[in-house]
Amino acid sequence: MTRIFVVLMSLLMLFTGKVFAEDLATPSMDNIDYPEEEAPSAKEVELGKTLFFDPRLSLNMKQSCGTCHNPDLGFGDGLATGLGTMGGGLGRNTPHLYNLAWNVTFFWDGRADSLEEQALGPIEAAGEMNMPLEKLIPRLQTVKYYQDMFKAVYGDGINKANIGKAIASFERTLNANNTPFDKYLAGNKTAMGPEAIRGLELFKGKANCTGCHDGSNFTDNSYHNIGVKGDDKGREGISGGKDMRGAFKTPGLRNVIFTAPYMHDGSESSLESVVQFYNRGGDQDKNKSNLIKKLNLSDQEVSDLVAFLGALTDHIQVERPKIP
Repeated sequence: MTRIFVVLMSLLMLFTGKVFAEDLATPSMDNIDYPEEEAPSAKEVELGKTLFFDPRLSLNMKQSCGTCHNPDLGFGDGLATGLGTMGGGLGRNTPHLYNLAWNVTFFWDGRADSLEEQALGPIEAAGEMNMPLEKLIPRLQTVKYYQDMFKAVYGDGINKANIGKAIASFERTLNANNTPFDKYLAGNKTAMGPEAIRGLELFKGKANCTGCHDGSNFTDNSYHNIGVKGDDKGREGISGGKDMRGAFKTPGLRNVIFTAPYMHDGSESSLESVVQFYNRGGDQDKNKSNLIKKLNLSDQEVSDLVAFLGALTDHIQVERPKIP
């Protein structure tokens, strides 16, 4: 029921253009809507983790999911825009993977409705890993580890649906929910310094960041044109709605300190430059959301906002598995 409600609210936001604010909060592990209505087993997560880091999932076996979503780089790649396994450039910045367990739409333009669909998309995409599933499945079937693990976890062996389920089960464990901000919310008023506390008030107030970055995941799961220069159609390319031209999904902000560069095109190199972008009201007015306005923040207020964003940090250590 939780997922159905969130999906309906997200659809309503997309069609009406309205954003319904929530209180900032800590994500609850009890509110994850697992596909099978229960958390994955340790074996399923292990299987998904191994697949995530296995370069067999790309056509030329030079790239894994973990190549672009590198845990040492905030589950991004540190590049403005990504690179595919064949060496070609991609048009958008690699999104981070933190707290996807609570997301309802995926990719910058929202073209996937589930984490399982998101997990399979880059594998098959010609510009990315370029590996058709009908070729990947026989490749995996030659590996005894995968034969045994898929049978043990799913019973019906290696197939497209189970590959997506396994990778998604691992991705649902990448959750940052014990940040200084969360400790502050829980009553530890020394968990954030005075700069971050002032930044929190600016985030909710003068800067109106919660107009889009709201709720426990700091995203409204909606799409906005924030005034980034360029002609990328964004959400319009999926929805067909002209009002969605140049609109992209609001990214969550947990562990944002690790995920530079920023924006859908990687055009901002630091959190300070991101805040200054919003401070000047964006860089392009065509079809820009009316939520994006000049803020007239002082240098101290910019620093305070950056300090608050730094307080959304809960470093996740991921030990890379041995690839069979």
